[in-house]
Amino acid sequence: MRSFVAKASVATVAFLKSCHGFYMPGVRPHEFLPGEEVPMKVNALSSIHTQLPKDYYRLPFCRPTGGPKMASENLGEFLTGNKIQNSAYSINMLREVYCQVLCQVTLSPIEAKSLATHIKYGYHNNWIIDNLPGANVGTTVSGQHQTHYAGGFPIGFITQDSPEAFVYNHVNIILEYHNPEGKEGHRVVGFAVEPMSINHQYAGGFQWDGMSSDGFTKPLDTCIANQHMERQNTGNFQRVRPGENVIYTYDVIWRYSETAWASRWDVYLSEDHMVPAQVHWYSITNSILVVLFLSLLVVSILVRNLRRDIAGYNAMAALTDEEKEEEAEESGWKLVHADVFRPPQNWPMLYCIMVGSGAQIGVCGFVTIFLSALGFLSPARRGSLMTSVLVFYMLCGCLAGYVSSRLYKSFRGRQWQLCTLFTATGFPGLCFLTFIFFNTILAFFKSTASVPFLDLVIVAAMWCCVSVPLVFLGAYFGYKEEAIQYPTVTSTIARAIPEPTTFMKPITGICMAGMVPFAAAYVELFFIMTSLWMDQFYYVFGFTFVVYVILLITCAEVTVLLCYYQLCAENHRWWWFSFLSSGSIAGYTFIYSVFWFKSLEASRMLITYMLYFGYMFLISTAMLLVTGSFGALVCLWFTRKIFSTIKVD
Repeated sequence: MRSFVAKASVATVAFLKSCHGFYMPGVRPHEFLPGEEVPMKVNALSSIHTQLPKDYYRLPFCRPTGGPKMASENLGEFLTGNKIQNSAYSINMLREVYCQVLCQVTLSPIEAKSLATHIKYGYHNNWIIDNLPGANVGTTVSGQHQTHYAGGFPIGFITQDSPEAFVYNHVNIILEYHNPEGKEGHRVVGFAVEPMSINHQYAGGFQWDGMSSDGFTKPLDTCIANQHMERQNTGNFQRVRPGENVIYTYDVIWRYSETAWASRWDVYLSEDHMVPAQVHWYSITNSILVVLFLSLLVVSILVRNLRRDIAGYNAMAALTDEEKEEEAEESGWKLVHADVFRPPQNWPMLYCIMVGSGAQIGVCGFVTIFLSALGFLSPARRGSLMTSVLVFYMLCGCLAGYVSSRLYKSFRGRQWQLCTLFTATGFPGLCFLTFIFFNTILAFFKSTASVPFLDLVIVAAMWCCVSVPLVFLGAYFGYKEEAIQYPTVTSTIARAIPEPTTFMKPITGICMAGMVPFAAAYVELFFIMTSLWMDQFYYVFGFTFVVYVILLITCAEVTVLLCYYQLCAENHRWWWFSFLSSGSIAGYTFIYSVFWFKSLEASRMLITYMLYFGYMFLISTAMLLVTGSFGALVCLWFTRKIFSTIKVD
């Protein structure tokens, strides 16, 4: 036994280690020959304060010749608000560029106000070269360089002593390259941007109209020939005011790196080890300790009590009638044997729908997180995670139909078509209507998070033509199966439930049950929330997979323990109790999100609040269905198991 545990522990550690920073890029490495063009693309502008991504070219930035052109995107990229386009910047492999003029923009009153507003809301540029996002190179208070690898770099800043906005109109584009052995070309393995604000002026008082070719060749007083721009040489900042001539310039700096192409994403995923791995290990240790404590509690209470109860009940059944009269009156969970498998008194169809939907979401989440832990769904492949979630959720529709139909048949329900239809359209319909509502509002704000109509049609077609038929297919096989057999016979008249004490009231157990599983997962939940709402990369799916499994086990153990005490108190209405007790962690998650919302320093725009709390409500609802259905199914297995071991008249 010890050998098995040791091997299992080693395997778990090896699995987690292998998942730390491992990914499958999904694209073929490209070797650029010296002088070959290295295209740079721009993604939508983003802000954690508004949660409204905007088109890059809505602001007065330099446009490429012939106008911006969209890059090919997958469905997941559209659904997550990405809008990748070409740019006006000209970059060539190993070719250094010194303060190159890109364009000049004269700010109109509307453009100046729009640019200042976006700077005020903390919008960031998101540039891409060879599928690498641009890191942000800034300076600390002490003047040291500091690099952030997620979230892009700001479009400007506002000084603390005045509300005036300044735009970053110069960038040092820092590119790292690696030369693999046996290859003629070079591979891009690093990309960072150092933004600066410079009030550029032409030498000799030259005034450029922004159109003639002279402006690209005339020297600037603010630039030093054949020398890259440094912060101490920037001079005055570029103000954002109507009538200002903003000259956009850039440097290109090439540096050799020993980083191999296959590991170039490591520094992005680990944020250059900004969050130590020990924090995630603390999360895992915390979760494992909670599970061990609960397991010992369940074993010490349930196993010991159940053995005593079952032995006593079976001994009582073997006595004669005269001997039974001499024994004390029976008490405990055996007294509800004729009612324990009675269908739920309230909304039995809704119960089946929610358990079936939870099974679908739970298996979809399990498969998605597992594949992400193996590296198939890396942040390097934009939109792959969202696309995979949609595909796996639809394929798991047959499981939802099967589970809901099996339960509904055991309840002797007759409206199976209605039950199956609501299972196929309940939770996905809620999500789709919420998404349509927000998508319409985002379209008025001209946000790139507003999904094009064609993509909405694709999602609707996937739902109606794939997911719904699979739910009915699963329900067909579920209804063909024999009804679930229960070990006891249900009586005609329901037994009265004694008045419980304060601590034995079902509502008390439901409210308290979610605290334990939430304590097991709250550390990892913080990182997930940060990744979801603060544009940070999340990559430790190995830890997430373990926490997900531990969360389900914890919910099941708490639910079984509370359900046992409810049966001992002669309360046979355990169906909804088991579901809500296990799913009550969703309430704690939503309450936690309310307090965590302060971290965003959100704008006063109503849409920001609607987006955050609307989607957090959907996430919490999905968590309720997943944990609730798992706890309910485990509790059903437990109840059938204990009542099959006793002899009843």
